[in-house]
Amino acid sequence: MSKKVKCELCPTECVLENYQVGGCKVRINKDGILYSLVYGNPCAVAIDPIEKKPFYHVVPGGRAFSVATAGCVLGCKFCQNWQISQARPEETRNYYLPPEDLVRQALFYGCETVAYTYTEPTVFYEYMYDTAVLGRKFGLLNTVHTCGYINRRPLVELLKYIDAMAVDLKAFTEDFYARLCGGRLKPVLETIEVVRQEGVWLEIINLIIPGQNDSPEQIRQMCRWIVKTVGADVPLHFSRFFPYYKMKNLPPTPYKSLWRAREIALEEGMKFVYIGNIRTEAENTFCPTCKRLLIERRGYLIIQNHIKKSRCPFCETLIPGVWEA
Repeated sequence: MSKKVKCELCPTECVLENYQVGGCKVRINKDGILYSLVYGNPCAVAIDPIEKKPFYHVVPGGRAFSVATAGCVLGCKFCQNWQISQARPEETRNYYLPPEDLVRQALFYGCETVAYTYTEPTVFYEYMYDTAVLGRKFGLLNTVHTCGYINRRPLVELLKYIDAMAVDLKAFTEDFYARLCGGRLKPVLETIEVVRQEGVWLEIINLIIPGQNDSPEQIRQMCRWIVKTVGADVPLHFSRFFPYYKMKNLPPTPYKSLWRAREIALEEGMKFVYIGNIRTEAENTFCPTCKRLLIERRGYLIIQNHIKKSRCPFCETLIPGVWEA
């Protein structure tokens, strides 16, 4: 009798022989049953500003108890956390932190949210799911920063306990995903749609890489798709690239490229467009109606926040987000 198992967690859908580990490096077939090698064993634990994730429309100034394990479902050549995302769990320094201890520590340190982040939370799905269920019982918000490379069924189950999800839309071509990530674009687009359909707060991040995904035409197509598919009120973060991992030959993203991308997004009707990894006024939140400053940011610090009861205090425009824990 064959003991092969097909993993149905992410679109790669590895078919594993007995005692074979999946491409994510953290899931193993043992006698026909899939096991996680990282449950309750994160390799990164920290308390971060929620803005670092980045979430700009989720409890501004809040503290996020952030966790990650080794492993990833993709192999992006520009990954900034490649030392842990492209590592096996036996190659990282891990901590014993089961869900009940994680939630207890998050509460002890006064965190409003738990953030599943740094690497790719899909690889520690069971750990994230159990923690999210428990955290919600104790009033914690659950936030996820993901590449969006996950199948629909496990995603829908997870979203029942998630309050906000930031999805990396790395580019808007299949060629980019194949060459630089080892994946496909279509599943990521489907994830973005499902998150919105399930009523979970959504923010989108696009890392602008010089010469790879920075053409104005591609950015315009992406923004048009976002507006048409999930709405103009979804925050979009254009993030500055720095040379990492296997792409150290490229320069950091020029400021003008980031600003041009933002201009295109605004031209296409997007209401909340930010620039990250560089200090500019595009870190701030402005009312899309009266254009008044609502949230002033300086890096990860909140200098002022005028939003009251989810509205602009100057013109009463509804500003969508998760503003209170």
